[in-house]
Amino acid sequence: MKKFHYEFEAPYIKKAEEILKLKELEASEKEEIKAEIAEAEQMLEKMRLKTYSNLTPWQKVLLARHPYRPRTSDYIEAIFTDFIELKGDRKIADDKAIIAGLGTMDNFRCVIIGHQKGKDTKENILRNFGQAMPEGYQKAVRMMNLASKFKLPIVTFVDTQGAFPGEESERHNISGAISLCLKTLSRVPVPVVVVIIGEGGSGGALAIGSGDRLIMLENAYYSVITPEGAATLILNDVGLTENAANALHLTAPDLFDLGIIDYIIPEPLGGAHHAPALVTGRVRSKLLENLESLSKMSADHLKETRLKKLLQIGSYDLDIGGEP
Repeated sequence: MKKFHYEFEAPYIKKAEEILKLKELEASEKEEIKAEIAEAEQMLEKMRLKTYSNLTPWQKVLLARHPYRPRTSDYIEAIFTDFIELKGDRKIADDKAIIAGLGTMDNFRCVIIGHQKGKDTKENILRNFGQAMPEGYQKAVRMMNLASKFKLPIVTFVDTQGAFPGEESERHNISGAISLCLKTLSRVPVPVVVVIIGEGGSGGALAIGSGDRLIMLENAYYSVITPEGAATLILNDVGLTENAANALHLTAPDLFDLGIIDYIIPEPLGGAHHAPALVTGRVRSKLLENLESLSKMSADHLKETRLKKLLQIGSYDLDIGGEP
């Protein structure tokens, strides 16, 4: 099966495939072939650095969407033990675009909530491509209330282009479900750590994407709207998607500078899918570090600092000169 890659990766991928074919030759052990392979590998490394070292915002969006990128279920499996999935919102149905349950990480028993995309077409259809319906967010609220009742910290994993925008979603009150998520998450008396692992699009991401600490992977994005949506609705030209990505300031460094996120998890060149174990290990370490510090705070202090953090988003000082 042909491996997936984006257009900007094509020259690097082509060179890598050429080297692989050289290595498969029966004559590959000959000195002249070995020398040719070594030279080609040096060139390949230079191409790798050139391709991935200075990614544009749009290229980072593409990597955030990469079909081989680790999903929420991969992080849960790598980070938590004895995970027990809890299904359903107790009102309508179980939304498979949101995965939720209980798991243990070292000494912390946690409530876990995350968007779940599929790893192939069949699973993506089952998971609705990670775009949750109202019942998914109602399930999330149910889990937040469970965390409050039993004093368990909450860990969320964000990876969605946005909530499902279809007629059924509207009929079941998607805006109300997202609002209830925001309200509940802002008031829970327990630590909340958010990890943005891929896409963080629109209110569907924000619903489980605010907390005491926000951790973001290097090639993830977090934005009020997707670049395609902004290009279509604001610039009136979907062909300006890359321009929209630049204007939205949606990358991890941008959001860190704006004070919206707290930490950036470095990824291997080319994205998290090139070394999933390395990335999940880094996420686990940062989660533990933050849960340990947050667990020492009182419930009132957590809620107070969380609200302050939320209210500071978007604020800025306007210096117009002259006397105050």
